[in-house]
Amino acid sequence: MAIETLYDKDGSLNALQGKTVAVIGYGSQGHAHAQNLRDSGVNVIVANRKESANGKLAIEHGFDPKPVADAVKQADVLILTLPDEVQPDLYKKDIEPNLTPGMVLGFTHGFNIHFKTITPPQDVDVIMVAPKGPGHTVRTEFERGGGVPCLLAVHQDASGKAADIAMAWAIGVGGGRSGILKTTFKDECETDLFGEQAVLCGGLSELIKKGFETLTEAGYPPELAYFEVAHELKLIIDLIVRGGLNYMRYSISNTAEFGDYHTGPKIVTDDTKKAMQQVLKDIQDGKFANRFREDYQDGFKWFKDQRETDHNHPVEKVGKELRAMMPWIKPVDVDKL
Repeated sequence: MAIETLYDKDGSLNALQGKTVAVIGYGSQGHAHAQNLRDSGVNVIVANRKESANGKLAIEHGFDPKPVADAVKQADVLILTLPDEVQPDLYKKDIEPNLTPGMVLGFTHGFNIHFKTITPPQDVDVIMVAPKGPGHTVRTEFERGGGVPCLLAVHQDASGKAADIAMAWAIGVGGGRSGILKTTFKDECETDLFGEQAVLCGGLSELIKKGFETLTEAGYPPELAYFEVAHELKLIIDLIVRGGLNYMRYSISNTAEFGDYHTGPKIVTDDTKKAMQQVLKDIQDGKFANRFREDYQDGFKWFKDQRETDHNHPVEKVGKELRAMMPWIKPVDVDKL
């Protein structure tokens, strides 16, 4: 069944006129939603610690960051953009006690609503607008007159106007310029987690590391290994983004295309697909969400150990050296962030 797609012409900003929107958190998504909505004529306030890096950035951008509880008391619409793991405690402490009937709770990801780590009262609207791109892209595309496609969902419609408010929010951040796709919290959350874990982050990271290890352990120079399994990925991904697998295959050599068909299924096998199906099942039944929450409550010990281990992987060390040779890619040193 085709998903319904909406554009600017299918809605308006009217549902947000005369309302105060509080963006909770001024990180990647927060800064983009706050600035885009403000530039669209919406009255926006920001909740963030003033002394933090994001709080200082908000001040630079012309906002006066407020404590969360104060922002909630002043707002009609709340947009939560904080990390998934910190939202439940913050909700219990500063948001829930200050909610009043008719308010709107907005999310940029379905995690906490879908897995019931946040359970709003029945007399508030619960909506989601999830741009399909990082916050800096949401902002830069808006500034140049474009927009990033957004997913829109209504979980709870207490006012009877939740869909209009969600549509106004999506239009206000630029989603209506490229397309607003209607979905559910469940579908957004589960497909997002699966994509991150099986392909975009987890799957890709492991392919890069294992490819690098295979070449270097066979005696090939690490510099060549890095170029072949990591650096050139962007060239391939850019082709796929522009025209799909067909355009990528159209653009590469016959040798590369032949190798694609011949060898790809040997690497990503039927067993790999079975593992992916188990990954999806663990997401659907809440096992992954529970594991994530348990580690967070334990101080993220396992998570931090994995981060440290991969931070020091040889592909990262040689990659850092090679990226320094290519100033045109604007290399980033994570250690200095």
